[in-house]
Amino acid sequence: MCGANEMARAPSRPGRVARRGAGIGLCVLLGACAVGPNFKPPAAPQVSHYASGEDPQRTVAAAGVAQHFTSGGAVSANWWKLFKSPKLDALVEEALARNPGLAAAQASLRASQDSLRSGYGIFYPQAAADARASRQRYAPVALGQSAPPSIFNLFTLSASASYALDVFGGERRAVEGLSAQVDFQRATVEATYLMLVANVVNAVIAKAAYGAEIEATQQLIGLQRQQVQLAQVQYESGTAAYSNVLSLKTQLATYEASIPQLEQKLAQSDDLIASLLGYVPAQWTTPKIGFEDLSLPGDLPVSVPSDLVRQRPDILMAQASAHAASAQVGVATAAMLPGITLTGSYSANSIRTSELFAANGRAWSFGADLTAPIFEGGSLYFKRKAAVEDFTQAMALYRQTVFAAFAQFADTLRALDHDAVALGAEEEALRSAQQALHLVQTNYEAGLATYLDVLNADAQYREALINEVQAAALRYQDTVALFMALGGGWWNGTGAPH
Repeated sequence: MCGANEMARAPSRPGRVARRGAGIGLCVLLGACAVGPNFKPPAAPQVSHYASGEDPQRTVAAAGVAQHFTSGGAVSANWWKLFKSPKLDALVEEALARNPGLAAAQASLRASQDSLRSGYGIFYPQAAADARASRQRYAPVALGQSAPPSIFNLFTLSASASYALDVFGGERRAVEGLSAQVDFQRATVEATYLMLVANVVNAVIAKAAYGAEIEATQQLIGLQRQQVQLAQVQYESGTAAYSNVLSLKTQLATYEASIPQLEQKLAQSDDLIASLLGYVPAQWTTPKIGFEDLSLPGDLPVSVPSDLVRQRPDILMAQASAHAASAQVGVATAAMLPGITLTGSYSANSIRTSELFAANGRAWSFGADLTAPIFEGGSLYFKRKAAVEDFTQAMALYRQTVFAAFAQFADTLRALDHDAVALGAEEEALRSAQQALHLVQTNYEAGLATYLDVLNADAQYREALINEVQAAALRYQDTVALFMALGGGWWNGTGAPH
């Protein structure tokens, strides 16, 4: 399709005017030109990496895993399987089969595809047939005649056809807008698919983390109760102040208060998984999944920037919105220009069915309509101006979406790097606490430490264990965030999520 501004691109020269005039005439006759801008997907930012400075190539080793970032690596469509958990795989597959939100997005996509197929009908002639039978009383006096009235039957068969010449491409731009809506709905399905899978995986990770925290906290509470009992005995024997007892009771109450909060979060994770899988909580029991059932992926892909803008569903949605807005500029421009419609009709009329096709009852017509707006009070002009501003807004929102996507991916890369460092520090703290506990236990057995010292060292070990669990869970969830920031790999799947 050629834009209207392309008709006057070259200066007029002798011999060229006739050729251009013939070209314009042919363009009008064939309906090959469409007014308004021809949309082209904007170019990706001209950068070779994402983060300020250089992108990290790998993380430090933590929990026995150093994650490597492979530039240009392929993103697996079934990326959740990299966690190597059959239980997780089963939950994701069931969610994809039963989730109502994904089913709704898929239905919306099919509806937009049907709307596009419907829109293509404008490019074909419109034909209709009509059959009528009536009994009439004709009164000549209505025409100033003195003849007596008559009663008769009238039978009519007729057919009509019309064809709107899309001279300036307004209808083609409208269909182009419908096609852009299909692209938008397809990207919406991809976004829904990605968000559903990520939510299931994150909920499973959270469930594993809450379960581990509850177990460690319950052990900590048991140790704290023993400390309170020992402090009470020491107070009663006069070897410790009562303030020590109160301090230990306060700490114990704090640990006990955290259990209901963790159990509530664990229940919320179960309820979330149930709803994502298309169940009410009363119908569903989430299988037990711990960190021992999950493996952290070690090799992570990093798409090049030019590919990221063609992969992420949110960017594709913004691009489709800009495309639709671009097409509406053409629709609004064509509405300001003349329109031509060809029409034709044929009918057979008779007062008797046996004479329906007699020559004297035949009638036909053929013609062309040319309509052009002359004065609309500025409404068409400002509608086009509004469409141009909508397009400008859509392009700005597209650029904003791209910038946010690149920032999110850079944040995720840095987060994984920092997560590994933080987890390594928590592991070191856990090892130190474990060694301290071992030394205190040895001293206790040798009579050089009290049992209260043992309980304190064990409590420090349990606290370090809880911190290590939280750091590990964050690393898992930021790994999920990386696959989300890449777009989820839907384009590499054998079966599209549509």
